[in-house]
Amino acid sequence: MKRALALLAFLLGWLVLGATPASAHVEIVSSAPGDGARLSAAPSLVSVTLSENVGIQPGSIKVLDLEGREVSAGPVFQPGEVAEQVAVRLKPDLPDGSYLVEYAFVSADSHPVRGTFAFVVGAGPLVTSAGAVSAATGTDPVVDAVSTAVRWLAYLGVVLLGGLAFVVLCRPAARTDRRARRLLHAGAGLLAATTVAAFVLQGPYAAGRDLEAVFDTGLLADTLRVAYGKLLLLRLAAVAALVFVLPRLLRPGLPDRLRSRFENLAMVTGFLVLLTFSATGHPVTDPIMFVSVTADLVHFGAIAVWAGGLVQLALCLHRPAAGEDVAPVATRFSGLAASSVTAIALSGAVLALRIMPSLSTLWTTRFGVLVLLKIAGFALLLAVAARSRRALRRGLAAPAAGGTTTVTADLRRLRQAVAVEVLLSVVVLALAALLTVTPPGG
Repeated sequence: MKRALALLAFLLGWLVLGATPASAHVEIVSSAPGDGARLSAAPSLVSVTLSENVGIQPGSIKVLDLEGREVSAGPVFQPGEVAEQVAVRLKPDLPDGSYLVEYAFVSADSHPVRGTFAFVVGAGPLVTSAGAVSAATGTDPVVDAVSTAVRWLAYLGVVLLGGLAFVVLCRPAARTDRRARRLLHAGAGLLAATTVAAFVLQGPYAAGRDLEAVFDTGLLADTLRVAYGKLLLLRLAAVAALVFVLPRLLRPGLPDRLRSRFENLAMVTGFLVLLTFSATGHPVTDPIMFVSVTADLVHFGAIAVWAGGLVQLALCLHRPAAGEDVAPVATRFSGLAASSVTAIALSGAVLALRIMPSLSTLWTTRFGVLVLLKIAGFALLLAVAARSRRALRRGLAAPAAGGTTTVTADLRRLRQAVAVEVLLSVVVLALAALLTVTPPGG
């Protein structure tokens, strides 16, 4: 683990020296009319040009008069061939006066971006957008907190499912261990429940509504129309496939041909689950999306394999099966963990370099502070893992010295170290959930 800590230190230095600007959430590049424009006649439509193509999102642009009445008419549409430009038509024969344009878009990384601008028709006073922001343009704090909690629980579900790699590669006896199987099924159930919760929460989250709006059919339809909603449905289908595959893959005495087939199915469905997370997060805002999405897939996948394996290892150490020797199991997982740690460190550095807008983001923004906390938590995890490895080596060497007392003591230290690793992994996952809802530039 010393090599892993040295690699982490090197990559942190690379991050500090090599951070380059990257894109964040969708932004308004221009609008027609512009903010503060004074027009001699009412326009027929209001259009905005965005920094990325978010598609046509129903209800994303509204135009209001001074009385708060909506004067826009018809659906949001694309007025030309520019995919990033969207517009809404206005009612005919609008009187002179100030008008407020409210926009609310869901960016490619599934986060809402809202704001206002204003224009005036005729010689009347201009009501500035800063002084006329609707209360509905803010995300409801309860919905925001629940959404963040749901993301964290979804990560926990993925981690529990990641323990399948431990079962297949490190501990074949877990196939008949009911507790190990329950952990995998619990992960699938948790992931399915959080996927449904994320789907119904996205509408109020994007529209600035409260929890009472979670079953608003109009908002559910809006979520279904955007890429985020479709990816959530894909995730739910992949989880259903995993639920079908798991009992068959873990069936004792399965012929090698069938076992190989089910293992391949589990890998494909697992990849789809990971993809639905990577394709709805910050990596999709990168101009070179393939690099960031690939790095995120590797990063999250390696975390799931490592942390999920830790949970299964903790279970194995706490209550091994009758006559089971835990030393070979821990030794096999040690090699798997080392590969996972290397993948986590490398892919994490690539992600930070691609997503963070600048070097100063590390200490001037909430996103940067969360990145530093996550790195610190990861370093602490490595230090505890190094202790686990030392305890494992001593335990393996003890029989040659003829000391059963030493073996028992080292096994106890190993159990304690792995338990601490599991707890630290939960904290790191919580930081990861907070990062997904925090803009890289803010």
